[in-house]
Amino acid sequence: MEPTNLGKLYMIPVPLGENDPAQVLAPTIKATIARIDDFIVENEKTARKFIKRIHPEKVQSSLRLISLNKHTQPEELLSMLQPCLNGHDLGIMSESGCPGVADPGAILVKMAHQKGIQVVPLVGPSSILLALMASGMNGQSFAFNGYLPIDKSEKKAALKFYERLSAEKNQSQIFIETPYRNHKLLDDLTQTLQPNTLLCIAADITLETELIKTQRVQDWKKSKIDIDKRPAIFIIHKD
Repeated sequence: MEPTNLGKLYMIPVPLGENDPAQVLAPTIKATIARIDDFIVENEKTARKFIKRIHPEKVQSSLRLISLNKHTQPEELLSMLQPCLNGHDLGIMSESGCPGVADPGAILVKMAHQKGIQVVPLVGPSSILLALMASGMNGQSFAFNGYLPIDKSEKKAALKFYERLSAEKNQSQIFIETPYRNHKLLDDLTQTLQPNTLLCIAADITLETELIKTQRVQDWKKSKIDIDKRPAIFIIHKD
Protein backbone atom coordinates (compact mmCIF):
# COMPACT_ATOMS: atom_id res chain seq x y z
CA MET A 1 0.00 0.00 0.00
CA GLU A 2 1.42 3.37 -1.08
CA PRO A 3 1.86 6.10 1.56
CA THR A 4 -0.70 8.92 1.36
CA ASN A 5 1.21 11.71 3.07
CA LEU A 6 3.74 12.27 0.31
CA GLY A 7 4.24 15.59 -1.44
CA LYS A 8 3.83 15.84 -5.23
CA LEU A 9 6.55 16.36 -7.83
CA TYR A 10 5.57 19.18 -10.21
CA MET A 11 7.17 19.30 -13.67
CA ILE A 12 7.51 23.03 -14.33
CA PRO A 13 8.21 24.21 -17.91
CA VAL A 14 10.15 27.41 -18.57
CA PRO A 15 10.29 29.65 -21.67
CA LEU A 16 12.58 28.75 -24.57
CA GLY A 17 14.20 32.20 -24.50
CA GLU A 18 14.07 35.65 -22.96
CA ASN A 19 10.52 36.44 -24.04
CA ASP A 20 7.77 37.28 -21.54
CA PRO A 21 6.84 34.08 -19.65
CA ALA A 22 3.18 35.11 -19.79
CA GLN A 23 3.27 34.61 -23.58
CA VAL A 24 4.05 30.91 -23.36
CA LEU A 25 3.26 29.69 -19.83
CA ALA A 26 -0.09 28.84 -18.25
CA PRO A 27 -1.19 30.78 -15.14
CA THR A 28 -1.05 27.53 -13.16
CA ILE A 29 2.75 27.69 -13.28
CA LYS A 30 2.91 30.98 -11.38
CA ALA A 31 0.38 29.65 -8.86
CA THR A 32 2.44 26.49 -8.38
CA ILE A 33 5.69 28.39 -7.91
CA ALA A 34 3.96 30.69 -5.43
CA ARG A 35 3.35 27.86 -2.97
CA ILE A 36 6.48 25.74 -3.48
CA ASP A 37 9.86 26.50 -1.90
CA ASP A 38 11.81 23.37 -2.89
CA PHE A 39 13.04 23.04 -6.47
CA ILE A 40 15.33 20.76 -8.47
CA VAL A 41 17.04 22.81 -11.20
CA GLU A 42 19.84 22.55 -13.74
CA ASN A 43 21.38 25.90 -12.83
CA GLU A 44 20.55 27.79 -9.63
CA LYS A 45 21.33 31.27 -10.99
CA THR A 46 19.07 31.01 -14.05
CA ALA A 47 16.37 29.24 -12.04
CA ARG A 48 16.25 32.10 -9.53
CA LYS A 49 16.08 34.57 -12.40
CA PHE A 50 13.13 32.73 -13.94
CA ILE A 51 11.26 32.50 -10.63
CA LYS A 52 11.78 36.21 -10.04
CA ARG A 53 10.46 37.03 -13.52
CA ILE A 54 7.31 34.93 -13.25
CA HIS A 55 6.61 35.70 -9.58
CA PRO A 56 8.42 38.86 -8.38
CA GLU A 57 6.71 38.70 -4.99
CA LYS A 58 8.33 35.37 -4.17
CA VAL A 59 10.87 35.78 -1.36
CA GLN A 60 14.14 34.53 -2.79
CA SER A 61 15.55 33.68 0.62
CA SER A 62 12.73 31.15 1.08
CA LEU A 63 13.85 29.13 -1.95
CA ARG A 64 15.70 25.86 -1.47
CA LEU A 65 17.29 24.91 -4.78
CA ILE A 66 19.28 21.77 -5.59
CA SER A 67 21.14 21.32 -8.87
CA LEU A 68 20.55 18.27 -11.07
CA ASN A 69 22.81 18.11 -14.11
CA LYS A 70 25.29 15.85 -15.90
CA HIS A 71 27.65 16.11 -12.92
CA THR A 72 25.12 14.76 -10.41
CA GLN A 73 26.08 11.40 -8.94
CA PRO A 74 23.50 8.56 -8.74
CA GLU A 75 23.82 8.35 -4.96
CA GLU A 76 22.67 12.00 -4.67
CA LEU A 77 19.30 11.46 -6.37
CA LEU A 78 17.22 9.98 -3.57
CA SER A 79 18.04 12.84 -1.20
CA MET A 80 16.65 15.29 -3.77
CA LEU A 81 13.20 13.76 -3.30
CA GLN A 82 13.32 14.18 0.47
CA PRO A 83 10.86 17.13 0.52
CA CYS A 84 8.22 14.87 -1.12
CA LEU A 85 9.02 12.05 1.27
CA ASN A 86 8.50 14.56 4.11
CA GLY A 87 5.08 15.54 2.75
CA HIS A 88 6.05 18.74 0.89
CA ASP A 89 5.52 19.50 -2.79
CA LEU A 90 8.62 19.76 -4.95
CA GLY A 91 9.17 21.44 -8.33
CA ILE A 92 11.60 20.41 -11.05
CA MET A 93 12.54 22.64 -13.98
CA SER A 94 14.87 22.48 -16.95
CA GLU A 95 17.02 25.28 -18.34
CA SER A 96 14.70 25.53 -21.34
CA GLY A 97 11.32 24.07 -22.19
CA CYS A 98 9.84 21.01 -20.51
CA PRO A 99 11.70 19.11 -17.80
CA GLY A 100 12.15 15.39 -18.31
CA VAL A 101 12.25 15.69 -22.13
CA ALA A 102 15.81 15.70 -23.51
CA ASP A 103 16.66 16.65 -19.93
CA PRO A 104 18.45 14.97 -16.98
CA GLY A 105 15.32 15.33 -14.83
CA ALA A 106 13.84 12.14 -16.31
CA ILE A 107 15.92 9.92 -14.02
CA LEU A 108 14.57 11.69 -10.93
CA VAL A 109 11.00 11.33 -12.18
CA LYS A 110 11.56 7.60 -12.64
CA MET A 111 12.72 7.37 -9.04
CA ALA A 112 9.69 9.38 -7.87
CA HIS A 113 7.37 6.80 -9.44
CA GLN A 114 9.28 4.03 -7.71
CA LYS A 115 8.71 5.80 -4.37
CA GLY A 116 4.98 6.25 -4.98
CA ILE A 117 5.27 10.03 -5.43
CA GLN A 118 2.63 11.58 -7.70
CA VAL A 119 4.18 13.33 -10.71
CA VAL A 120 2.25 16.33 -12.08
CA PRO A 121 3.26 17.70 -15.53
CA LEU A 122 2.33 21.33 -16.15
CA VAL A 123 1.58 22.84 -19.56
CA GLY A 124 4.41 24.68 -21.27
CA PRO A 125 6.49 24.96 -24.45
CA SER A 126 8.39 21.97 -25.87
CA SER A 127 10.62 22.94 -28.78
CA ILE A 128 10.46 19.36 -30.07
CA LEU A 129 6.66 19.25 -30.31
CA LEU A 130 6.29 22.86 -31.48
CA ALA A 131 8.75 22.22 -34.31
CA LEU A 132 6.91 19.05 -35.31
CA MET A 133 3.56 20.86 -35.21
CA ALA A 134 4.83 23.52 -37.61
CA SER A 135 6.87 21.23 -39.88
CA GLY A 136 4.07 19.75 -41.96
CA MET A 137 5.61 16.32 -41.44
CA ASN A 138 4.07 13.18 -39.96
CA GLY A 139 2.78 13.95 -36.47
CA GLN A 140 1.23 10.49 -36.15
CA SER A 141 4.56 8.65 -36.20
CA PHE A 142 7.80 10.35 -35.20
CA ALA A 143 10.99 9.73 -33.22
CA PHE A 144 13.23 12.06 -31.25
CA ASN A 145 16.84 10.96 -31.66
CA GLY A 146 18.69 13.58 -29.61
CA TYR A 147 22.20 14.39 -30.81
CA LEU A 148 23.82 12.76 -33.82
CA PRO A 149 27.39 11.35 -33.51
CA ILE A 150 30.16 13.94 -33.73
CA ASP A 151 32.46 11.74 -35.81
CA LYS A 152 31.84 12.59 -39.47
CA SER A 153 31.64 9.02 -40.79
CA GLU A 154 29.42 7.91 -37.89
CA LYS A 155 27.18 10.92 -38.41
CA LYS A 156 26.84 10.19 -42.13
CA ALA A 157 25.93 6.57 -41.40
CA ALA A 158 23.38 7.66 -38.78
CA LEU A 159 21.75 10.13 -41.17
CA LYS A 160 21.43 7.52 -43.90
CA PHE A 161 19.97 5.07 -41.37
CA TYR A 162 17.35 7.55 -40.12
CA GLU A 163 16.49 8.62 -43.66
CA ARG A 164 15.92 4.98 -44.60
CA LEU A 165 13.90 4.42 -41.42
CA SER A 166 11.76 7.45 -42.22
CA ALA A 167 10.93 6.05 -45.66
CA GLU A 168 10.23 2.53 -44.38
CA LYS A 169 7.99 3.61 -41.50
CA ASN A 170 6.65 6.92 -42.88
CA GLN A 171 8.13 8.41 -39.71
CA SER A 172 9.46 11.90 -39.00
CA GLN A 173 12.98 11.84 -37.50
CA ILE A 174 13.88 14.67 -35.09
CA PHE A 175 17.34 15.84 -33.98
CA ILE A 176 18.96 18.58 -31.93
CA GLU A 177 22.46 20.02 -32.06
CA THR A 178 24.68 22.25 -29.96
CA PRO A 179 23.83 25.73 -31.35
CA TYR A 180 27.38 26.60 -32.43
CA ARG A 181 27.43 23.44 -34.58
CA ASN A 182 24.15 24.19 -36.39
CA HIS A 183 25.73 25.21 -39.68
CA LYS A 184 28.03 22.18 -39.66
CA LEU A 185 25.01 19.91 -39.18
CA LEU A 186 23.12 21.67 -41.97
CA ASP A 187 26.11 21.07 -44.27
CA ASP A 188 26.16 17.40 -43.28
CA LEU A 189 22.41 17.08 -43.87
CA THR A 190 22.51 18.62 -47.35
CA GLN A 191 25.59 16.62 -48.36
CA THR A 192 24.36 13.26 -47.06
CA LEU A 193 20.59 13.11 -47.53
CA GLN A 194 18.86 12.48 -50.85
CA PRO A 195 17.84 15.63 -52.76
CA ASN A 196 14.07 15.06 -52.41
CA THR A 197 14.11 14.34 -48.66
CA LEU A 198 12.19 16.92 -46.66
CA LEU A 199 14.11 18.89 -44.04
CA CYS A 200 12.58 21.25 -41.48
CA ILE A 201 14.71 23.70 -39.52
CA ALA A 202 13.04 25.39 -36.55
CA ALA A 203 15.15 27.98 -34.69
CA ASP A 204 14.36 30.39 -31.84
CA ILE A 205 10.93 28.85 -31.38
CA THR A 206 8.38 31.19 -29.67
CA LEU A 207 10.81 34.14 -29.89
CA GLU A 208 10.50 37.23 -32.10
CA THR A 209 13.36 35.86 -34.23
CA GLU A 210 11.58 32.54 -34.79
CA LEU A 211 12.41 30.72 -38.02
CA ILE A 212 10.53 27.57 -39.08
CA LYS A 213 10.93 26.36 -42.65
CA THR A 214 10.41 23.03 -44.43
CA GLN A 215 11.68 22.29 -47.91
CA ARG A 216 13.52 19.63 -49.90
CA VAL A 217 17.23 19.09 -49.31
CA GLN A 218 17.91 20.20 -52.88
CA ASP A 219 16.27 23.54 -52.07
CA TRP A 220 18.17 23.93 -48.79
CA LYS A 221 21.38 23.74 -50.83
CA LYS A 222 20.33 26.97 -52.54
CA SER A 223 19.14 28.71 -49.36
CA LYS A 224 21.19 30.94 -47.11
CA ILE A 225 20.07 31.16 -43.48
CA ASP A 226 21.87 32.20 -40.33
CA ILE A 227 21.20 29.74 -37.51
CA ASP A 228 24.58 30.11 -35.83
CA LYS A 229 24.29 29.85 -32.03
CA ARG A 230 20.47 29.77 -32.24
CA PRO A 231 18.67 26.90 -30.46
CA ALA A 232 17.28 24.75 -33.26
CA ILE A 233 15.38 21.57 -34.03
CA PHE A 234 16.00 19.56 -37.21
CA ILE A 235 13.41 17.19 -38.69
CA ILE A 236 13.73 14.97 -41.74
CA HIS A 237 11.17 12.94 -43.62
CA LYS A 238 11.70 10.78 -46.67
CA ASP A 239 8.56 10.43 -48.81
